[in-house]
Amino acid sequence: MAHINLPISDELGREFPGIVGPMTFRPETAAPINELVNILLRGESTLSRGERELIATHVSAQNDCFFCQTIHGAVAAVHLDDEALVHSIKTDWVNARVPAKLKALLNIAGKVQLGGKNVLAQDVEDARAHGATDREIHDTVLIAAVFCMCNRYVDGLGTWAPENPDIYRSNAREIVARGYESVTETAIAHVTR
Repeated sequence: MAHINLPISDELGREFPGIVGPMTFRPETAAPINELVNILLRGESTLSRGERELIATHVSAQNDCFFCQTIHGAVAAVHLDDEALVHSIKTDWVNARVPAKLKALLNIAGKVQLGGKNVLAQDVEDARAHGATDREIHDTVLIAAVFCMCNRYVDGLGTWAPENPDIYRSNAREIVARGYESVTETAIAHVTR
């Protein structure tokens, strides 16, 4: 049960799990969060959408945020067509079969999750040595920071999350097709009509 009175569904039976409940509760904050997440995870980048979703999944798993690691893992799996890889990022990223550049970026993201000052110059140099650009390093740090915020938003309000992985797979296909706004558009429309 959420710590405050968050909407969990509407009269049409549409449910508002995880971050969707708080975004529905306070829609004016949903738009800038969704815009930033869309820029970071779906905007122009030399990192693939799947790689960026893996970074978000990694940070969310490190923060033990069930909703975020599950939905972003499902989105990564759709982009990469590889649920086993997503599972390995969540459980044993050091031994995951990803390119060395992505592994170096995951290292940086994990250190941001612990606290920004944990990122050392050597971590950045290691990422550069494996081909990461300054833009990729910047975006990795920002993805990690934003997902720490989102994870704390979801868990700090005690939101609920479905356990059925098929729900996340279905929502992931919608997100891949339409973006993160699609998840909250309907929920927010319910509040503002």
